[in-house]
Amino acid sequence: MPSRALVTVAWPHVALLVTFTVSHVHPSPCPRACLCDNIQLTASCVGKNLTEVPPTVSEITVKMDLRGNSIQELHTGAFQHTPYLTHLSLQRCDIRQVREGAFRSLGRLIFLNLANNNIEILYQESFDGLSSLKQLLLDHNRIEEIQPGAFSQLGFLNLLSLTHNQLVYLPNMVFQGLQNIKWLRMSYNSLNTLDSEAFAGLFTLTRLSLDHNELQFFPTEALTRLPELTRLELSYNPMTYLGEETVAMSKLTHLFLDHMSLQDFSEMALALAPNVVHLDLSHNQLRNLQPLSGPEKLLRLNLTGNPFYCSCYLRPLREWAYQGRVRLLGTCAGPPHLSGESLEGLHPPELRCQSQEAMLKAELEELSRAMPSPTPQPDEVKCPVNCNCEAESHHSSCENRGLTRIPRDFPPDTRLLDLRGNHFHYIPSNSFPKVPQVVSLHLQRCKIHELESGAFSGMRGLIYLYLSENNLSSLSSDAFKGLPQLTYLHLERNKFTKFPKDAFRLLPNLLALHLEHNSIARLDQGVLTGAQKLRGLYLTANSISTVAPKAFHLAPFLKVLHLGGNRLSEVPTHALSNTPSLSELRLSGNPIRWIGPKAFAPFARSLQHLFLDNMRLEKMSKDSLAGLGPGLLSLLLEGNQLEELPSLHPFTGLEVINLAENPFVCDCPLLPLRKWIEKVNLKVRATCGHPPELKGRKVKDVHVFKACPGEKPPPVQMSTGHRAPKVTRVTSAHLSNRAKVKQQRGQKAVGTPRTAK
Repeated sequence: MPSRALVTVAWPHVALLVTFTVSHVHPSPCPRACLCDNIQLTASCVGKNLTEVPPTVSEITVKMDLRGNSIQELHTGAFQHTPYLTHLSLQRCDIRQVREGAFRSLGRLIFLNLANNNIEILYQESFDGLSSLKQLLLDHNRIEEIQPGAFSQLGFLNLLSLTHNQLVYLPNMVFQGLQNIKWLRMSYNSLNTLDSEAFAGLFTLTRLSLDHNELQFFPTEALTRLPELTRLELSYNPMTYLGEETVAMSKLTHLFLDHMSLQDFSEMALALAPNVVHLDLSHNQLRNLQPLSGPEKLLRLNLTGNPFYCSCYLRPLREWAYQGRVRLLGTCAGPPHLSGESLEGLHPPELRCQSQEAMLKAELEELSRAMPSPTPQPDEVKCPVNCNCEAESHHSSCENRGLTRIPRDFPPDTRLLDLRGNHFHYIPSNSFPKVPQVVSLHLQRCKIHELESGAFSGMRGLIYLYLSENNLSSLSSDAFKGLPQLTYLHLERNKFTKFPKDAFRLLPNLLALHLEHNSIARLDQGVLTGAQKLRGLYLTANSISTVAPKAFHLAPFLKVLHLGGNRLSEVPTHALSNTPSLSELRLSGNPIRWIGPKAFAPFARSLQHLFLDNMRLEKMSKDSLAGLGPGLLSLLLEGNQLEELPSLHPFTGLEVINLAENPFVCDCPLLPLRKWIEKVNLKVRATCGHPPELKGRKVKDVHVFKACPGEKPPPVQMSTGHRAPKVTRVTSAHLSNRAKVKQQRGQKAVGTPRTAK
């Protein structure tokens, strides 16, 4: 990948500025292991086996190079003695953890290089204090998780590089705070899932590099959140097709989709990307392509390395390119008399169709010529019959081949093994011998109903296992024997009616467990035995009605819990009393009518995203949100039956709130909400449901609150010829609106529901 020139700084000017700024500071002695230049204000301590940041570097140093040491951990305040640093290099230092506030004193730093270390997690406050940082390089680490808010202090960052890490999943709002970002590099990870709001807030991003990942589908919804993106690199992802209006990006000019597995590309795929000028579809499996609708400014279309059959079916594309002056790159793979001919050099009359019989014969001849020689070559890739094995990408695939047994003899260096869409039914023990380097195994839609003990023995490097959309209803305690590194397990859309307790006791590194869209009815105590490191548990769309008081006690590091679309009648507060790190809780779509006091207290300090939407929730205790405060970033309450709300004044950090589709009673008891809406700089969707004359009006627009006790009515304008607006005064009718509403509904007046505890 072409590298960008790093931001350069006119060192003499910086040195002069710092010298004048801190003229009273006397340079400290240079550490014995370093070389210091008091003219250029630099310190170089490269390859000196240092185990900590040298504390005696001169305070006025502006550039420090610590490459090739053994620091391992950057503790809080590690650089407090060098507050004037602008450039800091920490490559190859075996850094494994960046403690909260490690860079807190470096408010002038503009360049930070942490590449080639062993960092696994980016914590919420890892980069606090770097308010001037413009470039952050984190390439070649072992990053597998980015906590929400990790980049919230980096408002001036314009380049973030995260290539060659172990990222698989990007959650919503993961890049929150990057208000000036221009280029985000995430090449050479294992990304296969991007949440719809993963890139939300990146309003200045112009270039995104997602090449060399595991994306199987174009992430349309996530990418529509990037209004200024002009260059998108998705090369080397295992996508097989792009459908209509897949690319919906109005300013995109350069799109790279080369070296993928594209077999079909809709003529309407770019219908919502009118400004594309360069499209690279080289080295895919396209045999034909229709004229593209949408990109009227297209100048270059690269089709090199595709097996195009240059018959009359290609004529519309050639004529379209000629009329639109689009340069076509690529050659014909057939028929024989046009094989190797440049697509751009062909004249439309040359693209003729023979009889159907002759065309079929020609294609069969072409395929026979393309078949590998039966005599093995010394460097030929070994691959099972009816499968494809790619040496360069280390991918092996037998997808949708109707296989009934797991094939053997895959290349031993296979990293991604795709077996989805077959008919295995049953996976016996030792089904995957001699593939110890497989990182990602796909077994979706294989009609699997049983896994024998030791089915995956020998796959000691497996990190991602996909068993979605099968017929599994139970798992033995040894089902995942031999998978010590398994981190992400997908079991969604199976036939589970009970939580597969004890199945995860041999998975000490499990971080994410997906069990969505099953029929699990209850969560008993100890269901997460063995999964003590679990960070994400996804149980959306089951039938869960009961959660035992200590159901989640064995997963104290749980951060994300999705329980939406179940049958819960109350918030499972006691079950979550040992989850102090929980940051996202989804309870959407559960029949919870009442939320009592301190429902979220056990994890209130860590909670950032709370989803209570579409539950037909009728009432919340005034203390139901007690403990929650500035850390709460998202609160969704739309689609309920709420007439009033607890105080929202403590939530000063909110970035997303939705109160739509609630029948709020717009009279004086709702005044605190009205005041809060006026105070915050957020779009708050809240409308009146009662009284009838205000139904449908926005809460912030009605004037009835001006006449509430303690509020001043609108000032009377004394201009000639105009009457002051009439002010609605509070009457007994207004103050008893709730009682009238309840009477109209045939219910009792508002009080604590009988189900409250």
